[in-house]
Amino acid sequence: MGSQAILIISTVPSVEVGEQIANALLVNKLAACVNIMPSVTSLYTWKGDICSDNEVLLFIKSRPEYFIDRVIDTIKSIHPYEVPEIIAIPIIMGDQPYLEWIRETTELEK
Repeated sequence: MGSQAILIISTVPSVEVGEQIANALLVNKLAACVNIMPSVTSLYTWKGDICSDNEVLLFIKSRPEYFIDRVIDTIKSIHPYEVPEIIAIPIIMGDQPYLEWIRETTELEK
């Protein structure tokens, strides 16, 4: 059985960018909820250099079927990074009413 919901993780350079992405996903029913964690330190290798930046972490709850085409495209249309972090983790277990809320909230009109 496939996952009913996914947790998408993305880092952004500011709360403002995070809110823009969150609002776009919520308005288009591509996410049920977006948590914005205002301060994480990211250490990473980019173009051969080790970098360190303060970033904002987004936890996005969505449906797996929206990830590839809709969610990634929406995030990339707003995100300022050349290669943004956009990864999805299947939610394999959770409180059933919460998982149902994610499905109901992200139901697109046909």
